[in-house]
Order: sequence, then structure tokens, then C-alpha cells
Amino acid sequence: MKMHRVGLTTQITIGMVGGIVFGLLFGPLATTVKILGDIFLRLIQMAVILLIFGAVIEALGTLNPQDLGKLGAKTGLWFLMTTLLAATIGLGSGLLFKPGLAVHLDQLQPVGATAKATSSLNETILNFFPTNIFASLASGNVIQVIVFAILFGTVLSRANQRGQFSGLLTLVSQLNQLTVKLVMLVMKLAPISIAALMAGIVAANGSQVLLPLFQFLGIYGLATALFLVGLLTFVSWYAKVPIVGLVRGLSQIIIVAFTTTSSAVALPVEMRDAQAKLGVSKSVSQLVLPLGMALNSNGLAMYVALVCVMLTQLYHIQLTGVGLIQIVLLAVLSCLGTVVVPGGGLVALTIIVPTLGLPISSVALFAGIDWFSGMFRTVANVVGDTTTAIAVAADEHALSRDAYKSPATAPKS
Repeated sequence: MKMHRVGLTTQITIGMVGGIVFGLLFGPLATTVKILGDIFLRLIQMAVILLIFGAVIEALGTLNPQDLGKLGAKTGLWFLMTTLLAATIGLGSGLLFKPGLAVHLDQLQPVGATAKATSSLNETILNFFPTNIFASLASGNVIQVIVFAILFGTVLSRANQRGQFSGLLTLVSQLNQLTVKLVMLVMKLAPISIAALMAGIVAANGSQVLLPLFQFLGIYGLATALFLVGLLTFVSWYAKVPIVGLVRGLSQIIIVAFTTTSSAVALPVEMRDAQAKLGVSKSVSQLVLPLGMALNSNGLAMYVALVCVMLTQLYHIQLTGVGLIQIVLLAVLSCLGTVVVPGGGLVALTIIVPTLGLPISSVALFAGIDWFSGMFRTVANVVGDTTTAIAVAADEHALSRDAYKSPATAPKS
């Protein structure tokens, strides 16, 4: 088989496995190649804010004002349902398997950095709204950029009913196309870059770093698998699409999410495959997927709920019904303003753990495996976003089911 015939998904998988083997064989020496992976992540991330900004404006700007409210309400409802489901599965997994009983308190050490004081609810909500959109773009504040883009796109949709601003809409659309082409160009570097990234991570941590928390990772992986199976089965039935085609269309999205642990890096692949392989219309995918990246972090909700239950077990704290509800609500709220780059899970924990009255030093327990738990988090995040887009597209009669036909049965062009 010639190399150019091997798909990108297969190349990335080979790169991931090769990177792990390289890291184990060469140890500290392998950390020197990690810079190649870091450069790759930066090249992807440099265009993400622009991609989100333009995609949301174009998606809203091309919608009929009457359809805008209905589509937004459906998207928000799906986000809420999937996030609550994920948080509940995380909570239930912690209560069932009791991972906190397998960890000793003397393993907890300070993370070496003090956590910022927890923001009040008013401050958290206020920080969603930008005072200067250029400052928000420059700092990469995803939530603030999305808020501005939603308002701008809504105004553009209302003002352009007679085509007065079609030139501006065309300009935004062309900018989006070029941005996607730029990201896809960078994605050609993915196999070797991800190999370097995995080699560096494995070499820096070593295989033994996972042993004390192997049970936690196993439980979290099982919970993620349960969530994905349930979600894919339901969406397959709801949207009336074959589950085999659904899994096939999601395969490259999952691989990229799993190996990079970044929803931001996976977003361009999501937007491309949602349209090309999963039949979602451009108008739906460009609205739902960027919003989902910032507002629908199913994997984080599950992770936070499981971690909170584990910590209460570790400190022998008995959870009441009110405490269980509090954990679920905190897990859901933590999805608002989620950091969409690797390491976002620890940031969320430094905010939520003190809120529950638990020592901030507890976060250290998860610092060493954050990259590995981030693999499961990101997969749950992107699959939740993409299946929401499929469900919304099915509701809006904007789903092409021909995309789910296998290559052997699909009509030739």
C-alpha cells in the first residue's frame, strides 16, 4: 500500500502509537521532540478564534430572523440535556465504583502554584460580556468573542433582509473559507506532530506515574464509553441515520480529539466532517459547533462530577442529597467558559474544589494525569457537539442522509 493512500486517521493513529513507543524507549531524550507537537498546536490555535468569530457571524447572518430564535433554542436545549446526562453518569460512576477508596492521603502534594480566589457568580456572568472586542480577540477569550459574534450576526440577519449587507456577508464567508483552508493545511502535519507530542508526554511522566490513579482513569474511560454508546444510539434513532455510518463519520474527529486533547484543535475537523461525512448543513454546523466548543463540554461535566465524588470519598465526607445536586450543578456550570486548550480540566478544578470546601492541594492528585484524562474529556466534548448538530439538522430538515452510505453503496459522482 502506498503511503499517500493511507488516510489521515490511520496516519494519526500510527503516529500516536509510534510516539508512545518512542517515549518509552528513549525516556528523557524523547522530550526534546515535543516542541514539534507544541508548534503544531499553536499553528492550529492561532486560527481558532478567527474561525469561531466568522463562523458564528456567517451562520446567524444567513438565517431568516424567524428561524434564528427557534434554532438557538433547540441547540441550547440539546446542550443542556447532554451535559446533565454526562454529569449524572460521572456522579453515578463515582458512587458505584468508589475510586477515592483506592488513594491514600499521603499521596497528595501541593501543585506548586496557588489557585486564584473563586470568582463570585456575578463576576463570572459579567466576564461573559466584552468591553472591547479587539481585546477579547487578542486574548483569545472564546466566550466574549462568541457573545459579540451572536449579537453581530443577529443584527446582520435582521438588517440584511433585503440584501443591503450581502457584500459584508460574502466577505465574512470568504474569510471563513480561507481560514478553514489554512487549518487544513496545518493538519497535514498532524501525524508527525502528534507522534512528537505523545513521545514528549510519555517521556516526561513515565509509565509509573499512572499506577496510583489507574483505577480513576479506568472508571472515567468506562463512564465516557457508556455516555458515548448511549448518546450515539439515541441520536441514530432520533435522526434516523445508521449507527455504523455515524461512527464512521465521527472516527477522524474522535482520533484528533483523543490525541490532541483540545476541542479547539478538533473544531476545524468537526466542521469539515459534519458537513462532508455526517450530512449536516453548513448553516447548522457553523452555528452549533463553535457554540458547543465553548458551552457544551460534556466531558468536563462528567470529569468534574467524578473528581468531586472521589475527593469526598478520599476525605471521608458523607454526601447528602443536596450535596449530590450541588455537584451536578457545579459540573454543568463549569462548562460555561471552559478553557478549550489542553489543561483546561485543572483550571476548572481550582475553581470548583474550593467551592465544595475541599483543600485546593487535592488538585495535585490529578495534575500528573491531566493529559490522559483530557483524552476522554475531549472525545466526549466533540462527540456531544457533533451529535447535537446532527439532531438539530434533522429537526430542521437540513440533514443529508446520503452522506451515511458506505463507499461501496454510495452513488458515483
